[in-house]
Amino acid sequence: MADIEEIQSRARRLLGDANMERLRSARVIVIGVGGVGSWCVESLVRSGVSHITIVDCDRVAVSNINRQLMATTETVGQVKVDALKAHLLTVNPDAEIDARREVFCAENAASFALDSYDYIIDCIDSLKDKALLIETATRTRARFYSSMGAALKLDPTRVQVAEFWHVTGCPLARALRQRFKKQGVRPARKFQCVYSDELLDNLGPDPIEAMPDADIAGPQPSPKARINGSLMHITAIFGLTLAGLVLKDLTKK
Repeated sequence: MADIEEIQSRARRLLGDANMERLRSARVIVIGVGGVGSWCVESLVRSGVSHITIVDCDRVAVSNINRQLMATTETVGQVKVDALKAHLLTVNPDAEIDARREVFCAENAASFALDSYDYIIDCIDSLKDKALLIETATRTRARFYSSMGAALKLDPTRVQVAEFWHVTGCPLARALRQRFKKQGVRPARKFQCVYSDELLDNLGPDPIEAMPDADIAGPQPSPKARINGSLMHITAIFGLTLAGLVLKDLTKK
């Protein structure tokens, strides 16, 4: 078996011993491990983060294979967090990966003990649950980062970072702000988001049964949830950028 010190030698050469210890000690939770979250977790573990909780309720579907890290023809049907955990342990067998097959929602939000984490990463697709996580996470001591919609994008140069209230051109961010204003609530503090101001149209036919397929671009006009097209190079850039924000914050201390 490969030595973990050798595996992390390039990261250590760049960051130094003190920063590598900060990475090893940090407690991170990533909620939603689809096209964005799975790549975020991958980057964190490969960089030296050893204590990660991953949260998702879904199983791997065939339509996930085009963009989700753990989705392959061999993992179809498996619980996503279990498949991802198994993969991550091949990267770092010493990592502590807590895989929770759950939806973060009002009924169980307290069980996540979010204040026990150093970093909370939001990759949720549900508008209601995402708004709840934003409200909850911004009241904790943890550093919080959020992904906006990664579907209907093609241009990697338009992926960027901004504070939530300054995100422009993103239907999901707009819907969240409208929801907060309508409910008369605001996030307890400012937080950074990864987003793109690009918004393309789906060119292919809609499936007969429209089911949500993650990476939403915002609320849809039809009564049913609509499947939006998405590609790995965009969802992965979103996820890797989120991981980069964590690494940048950890290593500046």
